[in-house]
Parts: sequence; structure tokens; C-alpha cells
Amino acid sequence: MRKVFYSFAAFVIATGAFGAQTVPGVIAAGAKVQVVQEGFRFTEGPVGTADGGLYFSDAAPGAERTYLMVPDGRVTIFREHTNRMNGLALAPDGELLGVESAGLRVSRVAPNGGTTTLTEGTRDRKLLGPNDLIVDRRGGIYFTDPAPRPIVPGRKAYVYYLPAGAKEPMVIDDSLPFPNGLTLTLNGRKLIVDDTIGDTVFQFDIRKDGTAGNKRPFAKLQNVQPGKESGGDGLAIDRDGRLLIATASGVQVFDKGGKYLGTVQVPRQPTNVAFAGPKKKTLYITAREGLYKIETLTAGPNRLGK
Repeated sequence: MRKVFYSFAAFVIATGAFGAQTVPGVIAAGAKVQVVQEGFRFTEGPVGTADGGLYFSDAAPGAERTYLMVPDGRVTIFREHTNRMNGLALAPDGELLGVESAGLRVSRVAPNGGTTTLTEGTRDRKLLGPNDLIVDRRGGIYFTDPAPRPIVPGRKAYVYYLPAGAKEPMVIDDSLPFPNGLTLTLNGRKLIVDDTIGDTVFQFDIRKDGTAGNKRPFAKLQNVQPGKESGGDGLAIDRDGRLLIATASGVQVFDKGGKYLGTVQVPRQPTNVAFAGPKKKTLYITAREGLYKIETLTAGPNRLGK
């Protein structure tokens, strides 16, 4: 079954059956999603490197690898036995950071693959199953901790902020059923968080100490099937403040005010997105067993990582 599925995915991309809606300023008419590599188990956590490469995760139990796609397009294994490291980010000094869904910690990864624990939660509340993260200019880390499935009624899930150098994170929010992808606006003044269960993407105002408040809706995810989850997952921001969000129906694009612009359709349900490549003009998409890409009219933000 799996070999047939791979062949079908490659076929529909080659024939244009899975291309992209034209998205003004983002995706040109006729642009097509292309396969970078397939044969993984559950790709996640892409983040572009300063030289145009890309880190990404295989977060499936038993796979548990971090991969590095070097600038010439070759995909290599950077690290194994990652405790299901999921979301990835870059620290201000360029070192790799990640959240371990099985290791239940946020960690720093040295160039040789060694790790240092940054946090495992607070003294009274250990992490449940961290999912994604983004780093601010000061080196503070915002991350989501939705807990593993199945969702238990009454069990809280969290959005945290870990100040640079701190060991215990501060709670930003505990009201979302399954907080997942997150990013910072270009000016660093707002935190954007989506929810895998519901269709609302939220924004928070960031205070001087890095904490955040004034939670309110930013956008509504589109084409959510009745009785189904939105699949809101990892997201990226472009140089003009538009948001690109992995969802059950594809990569949905919104302008900086939250207006829906269109959807990039992908052969498999996407999990996350990131700009990388020369001048950060290529959008990379992790989606189940594959890593895909599409050339864009825009580019990623002028900052390290996402």
C-alpha cells in the first residue's frame, strides 16, 4: 500500500493535479508543489538555516531523526534517537533548538548532536508533550504543550514563554484545546497561535517582559469539514507579514490583517511550513511521509530561522 501511495503522490504532482491556487503576492499562477524526498514516516518542524539549507524532523515513534537538507538539496541525517523531537527553531547564536514530544523537554542541540535541557516544565507542572516553538530576539522561547492524544476532557493544554536563561516557563494561555503552531509578527510585538481542533487562529500582545496577553481572534481557518478538526498546525510568516498555516485542507494563506488569500494544495495533509533556500524564496512543506517545496513570489522574514 505504501509504495502505491508514494507513486500516486508523485504522479499527481508531476501532472499538476496537486498544484496551488494562485495566491496574490505569494504563489504565481501555474506554480506546482514538487517532491523533495519521500519515504519518511511523519515529517515535521522545518526551519531554514542561514546558508539556505533546512532542518526538519521525522517525529514518528521509532523513526525519531533530525534531518539536514544542505543548500545543494541533498538530505542527510543530522541526528538520531531524538525523543521524537518535533518543532525546531534557531537560537540567536544559530544553534538548533527543539521540543521533544517523548522526552518532554525543550532542548538545545549542539553542532555535534549533543543536547542540553533548557526546560522540563515547572516544579509543580511537568511538560505534557511539547509540540512547536519560536524564539524571540532576546533568546526567549515561546512554545506549545498540547499533551498527547487522546484529548482528555478537562485536561489543560498550554502555551508557554521561557525567558532566556530561565529554567521554568511562564504560562501564556491554558484555554485552547490543542495549541499547536505559533510564530511572532515581524516587529516581535504579537504572538500568533493556532489550534488543531478549532478553526480560530489567535493573537496575543507581547509585554516588555516577554509574557503576553489580550488574547483575541486573528483569523478563521477555511474549508473545515463539519464535525472534523481544522488540522491547524505549523505556520510561517513571510517578509510582508502574511501567514502560511498548515491545515487539513492544505497550506492556507492570510494577509497580515487576517484576511484569507488562498490555499496551497499538497498531496498529503501538511504538518508545517518554512521558507528556506536562496534568499528564502522557497516554501518547504512537511507532510506525513514527504518533504515538498514550491517556489514563491515572496520570501521569508529577514530574521534567523522562521
